[in-house]
Amino acid sequence: MMILLYVFLVIAFVFIILILVAPRQFDVSRRITINMPISDVYNYLKYVKNQDHWSPWKKKDPNMKQEFFGVDGEVGFVAKWEGNKDVGSGEQEIVGVVENDILKTKLRFYKPWKSESDAYLKVEALGLNKTNVVWGFSGESKPPSNVFFMFFNMDKAVGKDFEEGLASLKIILEK
Repeated sequence: MMILLYVFLVIAFVFIILILVAPRQFDVSRRITINMPISDVYNYLKYVKNQDHWSPWKKKDPNMKQEFFGVDGEVGFVAKWEGNKDVGSGEQEIVGVVENDILKTKLRFYKPWKSESDAYLKVEALGLNKTNVVWGFSGESKPPSNVFFMFFNMDKAVGKDFEEGLASLKIILEK
């Protein structure tokens, strides 16, 4: 019986240590260069509904249910979705619009787990007909869920989807 108690105490101690040392912040982003003027690229990106054409998650569930509230491309616009196990459910709200610079959104996931993240699409002119696009998101993993992220590489998992989405975006915009 005492051995069992010691094993339990060691496991609890290790878990507490992991909670304390596990990262609490995450930040994932990818970039691509698109051969178009910055204003054309930004004017496409600022409309959240356009993400249906290039988002990797829309491809994972083309039949997801979607609802939209507000004026797309403006602060306060909300896109809600409910999909299969690959996309879960949640909403994306535009919280910042800076013309030819950045579109900031708040991502709220409800399934498969609850979380909230800050997302962005940032553009930068690289010349008259070249635009750098950065797609990213960041957030906080609160204890004890932060322990999970010691064993799950968010950058690798989500970064792969960002790369796929940006490649699709490039094809669409450069047609």
